[in-house]
Amino acid sequence: MAGYKINRVTSDIKLCLSELMREVKDPRISKLISIVKLDVSGDMSYATVYVSAIEGAEATAQSVKALNKSANGFLRRELGGRMKLRKVPELRFIADNSIQKSSEILSIIKSLENNENTTGEGGSDEQT
Repeated sequence: MAGYKINRVTSDIKLCLSELMREVKDPRISKLISIVKLDVSGDMSYATVYVSAIEGAEATAQSVKALNKSANGFLRRELGGRMKLRKVPELRFIADNSIQKSSEILSIIKSLENNENTTGEGGSDEQT
């Protein structure tokens, strides 16, 4: 299968899955979960979905456990019905804590900017 078709199908699956994950009524799955990355195998038999929750690593791990066990069949069935694929890939969800890491990095950058502003205003950086 051509690479451009895999890329197009991957982006379509990612969009459809993100819509479907909002419809899942399982309380173990975080409402603030997002798909970070999606990898589809060349023969479209497997799709690895990297997800992350804003609440943190514990919420992400709990959501992934519920997605792999109970919501997997629902998501796969609905994905096949909405996208009308000949072969619906088997979904595997993996926890990814990149959203949490990026928020930590952002807070570090903001604290450094605040420190720079407070020391830069009252400092003795006079030029003669």
